Amino acid sequence: MIAANGIDHIVLHVADIARSKEFYAGLLGMTPYRENDRQIFLHAGAQGVALFKHAPGMPATAGSDLNHLALNVASGTYESLKAELEAHGIAVSGRPGDDRCIYFSDPDGHRLQLIFPK
Repeated sequence: MIAANGIDHIVLHVADIARSKEFYAGLLGMTPYRENDRQIFLHAGAQGVALFKHAPGMPATAGSDLNHLALNVASGTYESLKAELEAHGIAVSGRPGDDRCIYFSDPDGHRLQLIFPK
């Protein structure tokens, strides 16, 4: 039996590596650890997110290949993080009946969620 003990990384396809790096590293605070002109790998705590540039002829499937990516946040409040996203021109939505849930999309349409510390 294979005993998987965690997730090393997930891959999201993006149109522009530099723009996505600024979003994930600059705005969301992930740490790049390996990159070139076609891909970048970032750490989000112990887990990884890899951003791969769409290959020519590759169908654009952003948002349909994954429902959403939920990110733990180390600090901040609902109000402060919502305001920061909105200050960057990012539309924020919630979940019906849960006014403490933040959903938003990256520049390629991938849906993200912020999970607050308990």
